[in-house]
Amino acid sequence: MTQAGLELGEHALISRIRARLPTLPPWVLIGPGDDAAVLEPARNALDVLSVDSLVEGVHFDRALAPFSAVGFRALAVNLSDLAAMGAEPRAALLALALPPGTRVDELDAFLDGWLELALRHRVALVGGNLTSTRGPMIATVTVTGSVGSRQVLRRAGARPGDEVYLSGDIGAAAVGLESLRTAGPAAPDDGLAECQARYLRPEPRVRLGLALARNRAASACMDLSDGLADAVHQVADASGVGLKIEAGQLPVHQAARAWFESRGADPVGASLASDDYELLFTCRPRHRGRLRTAIQRAGSVRITRVGVVTAERAVVLRHDGHEEPFPTGFAHFR
Repeated sequence: MTQAGLELGEHALISRIRARLPTLPPWVLIGPGDDAAVLEPARNALDVLSVDSLVEGVHFDRALAPFSAVGFRALAVNLSDLAAMGAEPRAALLALALPPGTRVDELDAFLDGWLELALRHRVALVGGNLTSTRGPMIATVTVTGSVGSRQVLRRAGARPGDEVYLSGDIGAAAVGLESLRTAGPAAPDDGLAECQARYLRPEPRVRLGLALARNRAASACMDLSDGLADAVHQVADASGVGLKIEAGQLPVHQAARAWFESRGADPVGASLASDDYELLFTCRPRHRGRLRTAIQRAGSVRITRVGVVTAERAVVLRHDGHEEPFPTGFAHFR
């Protein structure tokens, strides 16, 4: 056997992956090595499931993203979905379709990134699949989480008069990707380094999602894995309401703002499609006390009020006293 490529064979590669896994929690009754995993349900909680795929050439470029970052992102996108539902992560399945020429050290690096984030959020890898492909590399992750029956966050639920909030800031991931394409990796003391890190290793807002759910502070919630422009329309459509967003209140990342301005672009408009993995959520005015408690329990994440929910079913961006239709976001098959 060699370390050069995947000629090690499927079973040897699976054994290599299993050797990397930490001890499974006691609620995993049967883990990797059988035909399927068997889990003990969380007590007094609902199961939440999500699946996403990262496809080479669509979601990542090997020339820009090291394999450790691809592994990190493959799990982050799912954990961001759980955060938007207010769910606590539990277990995951990992399926990899690997093209010829993939090296074992690249697989190891992928697992480095994946397991780094999994350990941080106590996600147990309980099974998966390896296959060869003549097409691009594909990483598909299915995650499970748990949430109390009265704590589930949804896109539906916003009502006229609710306030609209946004975690963190926007624009960094878009600038991170573009700067990697045009300028290469930034020096550690360069402001672009943080933007590139936000693209390569996005931090899902799991702790905030849990705090919003457990304090029942949010009336609707969605993550920004496809950008703010997509999220505002999705929440409005699901809730049957309109949203009025204040452009001047949107928190654009400082380095991203400088990057856009240096290129003659409007920082707000250029940030709306950035996949920053933040949370967009709404809150009833009478529940501001619950929101303050949730923010305290979520740690140091920045929360900004960016708009209001309206009865008129229009999604608008208010800029310098003028209102314009809110841009639409990214969508596959468009």
